[in-house]
Amino acid sequence: MSTRKHTALPKAEILIEALPWLTRHHGRTVVIKFGGNAMVNDQLKAAFAQDVVFLRHAGLRPVVVHGGGPQISAQLDKQGLVSEFRAGLRVTTPEAMDVVRMVLAGQVQRELVGLLNQHGPHAVGLTGEDAHTITAVKHQPQIDGELVDIGRVGEITRIDTGAIEALLDDGRIPVVSSIARAADDGHIYNVNADTAAAALAAALGAETLMVLTDVEGLYEDWPHSDEVISRLTASELEKLLPELASGMVPKMEGCLHAVRGGVRTARVIDGRVEHSILLEIFTDEGIGTMVVPDPPEATGGKRP
Repeated sequence: MSTRKHTALPKAEILIEALPWLTRHHGRTVVIKFGGNAMVNDQLKAAFAQDVVFLRHAGLRPVVVHGGGPQISAQLDKQGLVSEFRAGLRVTTPEAMDVVRMVLAGQVQRELVGLLNQHGPHAVGLTGEDAHTITAVKHQPQIDGELVDIGRVGEITRIDTGAIEALLDDGRIPVVSSIARAADDGHIYNVNADTAAAALAAALGAETLMVLTDVEGLYEDWPHSDEVISRLTASELEKLLPELASGMVPKMEGCLHAVRGGVRTARVIDGRVEHSILLEIFTDEGIGTMVVPDPPEATGGKRP
């Protein structure tokens, strides 16, 4: 009997530590951007699905947004289409857009919905095209002061949360592919998944945006130091943006957009760590980098 007590006690302590966070987040919407190694490693994919279903059973309202860079590149290679990037974005020809759409909605989303639904009839897949969830216009980035045509890459102009909110109210887990339709020309556009997740989080009035990535968080002085910044305000992040590596820019811009759009916290976390979502939401220390809105006065530095 004493042995059983001894082995069960750590479990009880873990649950008790999670209690204030469970109470705080109950009924709140959490938008999670799924990507990086967590998307291609089978063990991490399974752990991710468990985490998201746990959130749903714990009384939260998770929404998953995904891209599929590695899978898209692999399929383009298979079809003999060149993957080209400009200004950190994939040049998306009409032929490449067909592949993007097929891979995101027909492969990545289907697999993720299947993993989530191993735990019950929870997940429903949709793309930004469905119910006009994401509307976009053609995005033309500036390179050296000139507008550059990178094809079917979209800039989000409008979010309609109706379909997602209906699914959440029905106890479902929406899984959203980052594809959008244009209101003007009717074309389908490839939208950066970090940007889409941030826009959805703001439109849904989410409690938290979580972005899974392949680093521990935002580094203090990369590459000279691997010290992770655990918490920073929107203004502090804005000052750092010009110095960031190109891969982190859309993620951190998304975090900035989210907290300035009413989301309480935005977090970049290491998707290479199993159950990183639960560690971030339900423990006192958390992991990764948290971005918070600019406070009207000092908050004492505690995690929100």
